[in-house]
Amino acid sequence: MSDRLAALAQAGVIAVVRAPSAEAAIAAGEAIVAGGVPAIEVTFTTPDALRAIERLAAAGVLVGAGTVTDPAQAASARDAGAQFLVSPGSDDELVAAMTATGLVTLAGAYTASEAMRVRRLGVDAVKLFPAGVGGVALLRALREPFPDLAVVPTGGVSPENVASWLDAGALAVGAGGALCPAASVAAGEWDQIAARARAFAAALEAARAS
Repeated sequence: MSDRLAALAQAGVIAVVRAPSAEAAIAAGEAIVAGGVPAIEVTFTTPDALRAIERLAAAGVLVGAGTVTDPAQAASARDAGAQFLVSPGSDDELVAAMTATGLVTLAGAYTASEAMRVRRLGVDAVKLFPAGVGGVALLRALREPFPDLAVVPTGGVSPENVASWLDAGALAVGAGGALCPAASVAAGEWDQIAARARAFAAALEAARAS
């Protein structure tokens, strides 16, 4: 495992931030880090996402770019200071551009065939998405033929099931709506977002202690 992938594993929870502006993404990221979740994925669906990534990276946050869907986004995210890249799917041209940056790359997969394909493309980890549809049972099933597969389930992750995902072999988990709801971001409810981060951080600590 690379040092950078190990940093995501150590973080345990990756907060997925979708915001209506770069300023909102920055504020949400700061609240999340203050709540004890150190890894932030700013999605490219956020207007001016690169500025948010740059600001968070300058502040020393473990920050990556998410919803990478265009090959050109990979290099631009790297240049803005992103430390990892996340795509919801596994388009060959896109994954090639992502891995070419030298950054930790997570590409989306849901089935055994997709997992085999993205591993062949050289990704560091699989983003199991939408994880909530298949649940923990899906991750357990995938890890039977691929016991060394690094997987980050995203979608349907909550403080209540963090332990179950990690017990099933997840490298880390990605948390979006349960950690950083779009409505709370739009309303600037940073204290509520920090509280949600504290709940995830506590769940992670409890899971690791058990």
